[in-house]
Amino acid sequence: MKYAYYPGCSLSGMAREYDLSTRAVARTLGIELEEIPDWNCCGASSAHATSHLLSVALPARNLGLAEGMGLDVVIPCAACYHNLANARQEMAGDPGLADEVNAITEAPFTGRIGVKSLVQAIVGDFGIDRLKALVTRPLKGLKVASYYGCLLVRPPHLTGWDDPEDPQTMDRLVEAVGAEPVPWAGKVQCCGGGHALARTDIVVKLAYDIVGLARDAGAEAIVAACPMCQNNLDQRQAAAEQRFGAKLGVPVYYFTQLLGLGLGLGPRELGLDTHFVDAAGPLRQKQLA
Repeated sequence: MKYAYYPGCSLSGMAREYDLSTRAVARTLGIELEEIPDWNCCGASSAHATSHLLSVALPARNLGLAEGMGLDVVIPCAACYHNLANARQEMAGDPGLADEVNAITEAPFTGRIGVKSLVQAIVGDFGIDRLKALVTRPLKGLKVASYYGCLLVRPPHLTGWDDPEDPQTMDRLVEAVGAEPVPWAGKVQCCGGGHALARTDIVVKLAYDIVGLARDAGAEAIVAACPMCQNNLDQRQAAAEQRFGAKLGVPVYYFTQLLGLGLGLGPRELGLDTHFVDAAGPLRQKQLA
């Protein structure tokens, strides 16, 4: 299995542990990731507010470069995945827009390749059964709340997930490595996204609500597939505890980190030492690390 790999800006900066764990898990599973040469920002959460043409052209250039490689694109970041998938869909539905975008990017994209989130690629292409067979250190007894957020599963006509309100795909990965997925009400609630700096007060409240829901459901950890979601829930817990006077202390893993642990990789190898909330705590308690 081989993909054109689009890491995006976050995985090259604040979410390096997501990139680190993604590459480590891919190597262990025998999945080849070939990074797209000279990739550019997908437009993040700001391009669409500036210009519709820009919001399509930025991700489309990456698609054109990947098409030149002859490989489907796999994307760990939920926001990047959403933007590239949306650009693909918009260009397919509007030939005039496609011509305009291709003239701008000079990296023509004709729609011959697919766009997949890393979660979808592992579950749909690699397969749950194959993953289970490679697990060497089952995470038995670890109760995990799968947090999908907004952009990974919605809108359903774009993402094609199993259920936009109660998705189960990441829960299946949690089960595959021997952990216990916890049913809870916060799995697709918004974390505040790009308001982390502009409206920190809102993000702190949302983080408190989401982490509190997971804790109250019995979760000992949260697993995410979005750099912004992971950062908001992990980094803002201390501020939320101070503001609301309640102890949270729930570690927030990237799903690749959880997979890597189950596959026998070490905590430092997966970047667990970079988190704000002690990510190794529950593992030590259960003698899993």
